[in-house]
Amino acid sequence: MTAVSLGLNYQGNERITQHTGVQSWLLKPFNLDMGQQASPTRSSLSHVQHFLFLCLIVPLTGPAISSASYSTASELLYMLHEGLPKGILIGNIVRDLQLGLLTDPPLSFSLASKGLSGKYVTLDNSTGELYTSAEELDREALCPHNPGAQDCVLLLDIIILPQEYFRLIKVKIAVIDVNDNAPMFPVAQIYITVPENAPVNTRLVIEHPAYDPDGGLNGVQTYRLVDYYGVFTLDVEENESGERTPYLIIMGTLDREVKSEYKTIIIAEDGGNPPLVGSATLSILISDVNDNCPQFSESAMNVTIPGNSSVGMKVTMVQAVDIDLGSNAIITYAFSERVPQSSKELFYLDENTGIIKLSKKVDGNTIQQHKLTILANGPGCIPAVISVSISIIKVALRPPEVVPRYIATEENGIIYLKELEPIHTPIAFFTIKDPDGKYKVKCYLEGEGPFRLGAYKTYTNEYLLETTNTLDFETKRIFNISVVALSLDGSKVRKPLQVYILDENDNSPVFTQPTIEVTIEENNQANAFLAKLHATDADSGERGQISYFLGPDAPAYFALDKQTGILTVTTMLDREEKEKYRFTVKARDSGKPPRESVATVHITVLDKNDNSPRFISKDFSFFVPENFPGFGEIGVISVTDADSGQNGWIALSIVNGSDIFVIDTGKGLLRAKVSLDREQQSSYTLWVEAADGGDPTLSSTAKITILLLDVNDNPPLVLFPQSNMSYLLVLPSTLPGSPVTEVYAVDKDTGMNAVIAYSIIGRRGPRPESFRIDSKTGNITLEESLMSDDYGLYRLLVKVTDHGYPEPLFSTVMVNLFVNDTVSNESYIESLLRKDADINIEEKEPQIAIEPTHKKIEADSCVPTLVTLSIFCLGSVILITLMAMYICLRKGKKDHRINENLEVQIPLNGKMDFHLLDKKPIEISNI
Repeated sequence: MTAVSLGLNYQGNERITQHTGVQSWLLKPFNLDMGQQASPTRSSLSHVQHFLFLCLIVPLTGPAISSASYSTASELLYMLHEGLPKGILIGNIVRDLQLGLLTDPPLSFSLASKGLSGKYVTLDNSTGELYTSAEELDREALCPHNPGAQDCVLLLDIIILPQEYFRLIKVKIAVIDVNDNAPMFPVAQIYITVPENAPVNTRLVIEHPAYDPDGGLNGVQTYRLVDYYGVFTLDVEENESGERTPYLIIMGTLDREVKSEYKTIIIAEDGGNPPLVGSATLSILISDVNDNCPQFSESAMNVTIPGNSSVGMKVTMVQAVDIDLGSNAIITYAFSERVPQSSKELFYLDENTGIIKLSKKVDGNTIQQHKLTILANGPGCIPAVISVSISIIKVALRPPEVVPRYIATEENGIIYLKELEPIHTPIAFFTIKDPDGKYKVKCYLEGEGPFRLGAYKTYTNEYLLETTNTLDFETKRIFNISVVALSLDGSKVRKPLQVYILDENDNSPVFTQPTIEVTIEENNQANAFLAKLHATDADSGERGQISYFLGPDAPAYFALDKQTGILTVTTMLDREEKEKYRFTVKARDSGKPPRESVATVHITVLDKNDNSPRFISKDFSFFVPENFPGFGEIGVISVTDADSGQNGWIALSIVNGSDIFVIDTGKGLLRAKVSLDREQQSSYTLWVEAADGGDPTLSSTAKITILLLDVNDNPPLVLFPQSNMSYLLVLPSTLPGSPVTEVYAVDKDTGMNAVIAYSIIGRRGPRPESFRIDSKTGNITLEESLMSDDYGLYRLLVKVTDHGYPEPLFSTVMVNLFVNDTVSNESYIESLLRKDADINIEEKEPQIAIEPTHKKIEADSCVPTLVTLSIFCLGSVILITLMAMYICLRKGKKDHRINENLEVQIPLNGKMDFHLLDKKPIEISNI
């Protein structure tokens, strides 16, 4: 018995195996059932991660492994689909042959030959596992000599060693075909010829059938036509080897004279799932058969010739038509047997052209009436018949004879002249002969045209025909004239002439429009159509065939079709880069030498809304002094749009909402509706949107920062003392230099506008110069010791001034000091305060000064004071310098500090609670 292993390998190295019993390989050949014919394609195999279906048949000679049993040969058969990648497990020799691995020494496996086998499979020498080694297993590459066959088998010989376990294993790997090749015709165009008289149901083999490398059902299964034209169908025949051949079947009548060729597409389709197809062009040529006979357009003709006609004169011409082709349309002319011999001798019939000429001279004894029956013969046809009646008019005297001698080209009585022949070009000499010699003959020209017939003076009865004007093929191509000889008895002879004007390249092409105006929207597709140029040429033939060319000034991205005159642009145009193009185009004929003309093309590129408005900066900053008047111009917001017209119209709007600011859309001016106060808000940030007028609208935004510059619009505010009526008790024992009280003020402005200086501008008291104020701190100190006569009320008028520009602002406050040991009578003091203080105002700048005392000061005691004063002044200068440097540094960093007030700020707490500064009079009591 044998075991059949049906395995399914996954990429996770999992394997599902089941065993079924079948007949022994040695007793009966194994009949392999291929299962479903439609196999998954390579793409579908890749989607399911290359699942591999393997069939393993293992014939065994014994249930166990022994040294004797290893000497027998076994045969394995594996089946797998093509299209598998490298590294897929095919089978395990040990497991499939039920060998034992616990041998000493261990088993080793090797391929007997690594030729073609080693290219497609890899054998693990220790485990006996077979893997695919090709990058992709291709059945058509493996079996190139028989790709369409069902069977494609890879044969391997595997040797099991060592010697005591030697065994030769025959392995057959059957590669199952998948539908990975489409049918292909060996030629792109197939021609088949069908006679027009082919009967219905005629079968014609179509040479060059399609070829499909796949085998079985995946090979070519059927054929079809895209268009059967109602007269064709297809049939497919299969021979013993399985090859399918398409046959064309005639289903209706054919007529070459109605349609001489049928073109369609033949499609070959295989049986895969999904099916693959291939196609080729099928040209069905209808060959001519002799199914039409010559026909005359009329059955009879009547011709009259004068009795003195000359030999060789053309009498008339008969012409029949056969609509067949080639040899089937050859026509020959002949006299019928009923034509008398005398008529045959008098008239000559050209059997190829049908021209009848006079072959003998007519005399008085000639029969005056002749009836010629003429036959038009075609191959295998009954002749067509026409009857020509010729009447010969007898004349009493022989008329004059006109004998031409041509100078220009003449053929069959037709004269050919080039249209560029100069004036007075000679055409022919005419000699006028009088056979009887009895009458004088007059010769002249009949017919219209630029011709003249004049007597040639040198000879008698010689006349020269020449041109009198230029000839123009485009104006008139054929002239019918006659040279007439008239005798005195009225006999007249005409020599008809036909003058054909030959065309020459004397006309240049002419554009229907010398200037071509074209418009196209920008951002067009490549190879967009612009215009179709058209020019005409009055010349004929190749001289009138026109080709179109771009002029040398045309940009390289414009193209002009040489034959059709279609002008295209090969790239996308940008109106913002260039709006108008102007270049020349040429129309040239095919004459030798060629002639050409020039036209001008004007191309206007129309605008599309493809550009958003662009601000000159994404971040605008404006510095505006506070108290700026309402609706004053803060600044201009510059924005542009590269588009034109309505697409370039720009509307500005504030998007983050503001009732304070407005924008003039037309000029881009930013205005404030009201006057701005820096002390309320020091800066504003706006977002402005610029929207164009296109459809759809494009827009962009920019940030606008408005920084308010401080203006000195706030005088210092005195916080202490709180009232001009408050007072402070100063004890007489207070030491000189001791602080008595202070004046404290703040300024809402910033920078130098908020720098405050204090000064005493008015004094009143027993010794008012006893007190001084520090200009920077506002501290009031006692300068000298108080004496007994210094007791009483001191009133100091203090001026608090800022350093604003252009004009400083100030406030004043009255500081009341009561020098005494105690406050024994407050009402008395209050009455003094209510009295108007008679104080002289001292208008002077705040300064630091040392007031002299009433005490005697030694001369050398002033030196320390002067030194101290100098040091203080030097320190003040240094402090002012440092403040100026600080202000400059702060201004230099304004671009790096967004939404911050860039003015120099004196560090005052703007949110200070003034109630905390409610200072009460300091009482100094005696202890």
